[in-house]
Amino acid sequence: METIEKQDHTKCKTQMVLPVRDALDVLGGKWKIAILGALFFGNKRFSELKRDLEGITDRMLAKELRSLEMNHLLSRTELNTFPATVEYALTDYGHSVQKVIEALRDWGLKHREKVVDEFWKG
Repeated sequence: METIEKQDHTKCKTQMVLPVRDALDVLGGKWKIAILGALFFGNKRFSELKRDLEGITDRMLAKELRSLEMNHLLSRTELNTFPATVEYALTDYGHSVQKVIEALRDWGLKHREKVVDEFWKG
């Protein structure tokens, strides 16, 4: 009996818990998914991202962009302009997250409807 329980625990951990934790380590926080979502609509400069992400500070945006670049989800390109301009774009790997974010959006919309309906009915 202990062997089956241990196998179930190991299977749960390796097939569900660890991969989800890894994903949340990369995508977690208030801003990363929002940054990726903004880039689904095309390449953007720092100032354009800041405008799209109301409330984010320059420091936080720079930190999150570095993290997403380090995890190969976006690329940073320095354009040959004066003054220097930097453009951010999703990598092919970054595009692989789109379905995950769309699923979160869909669930969020359903959850919002459920909570609001229960609030107004209750």
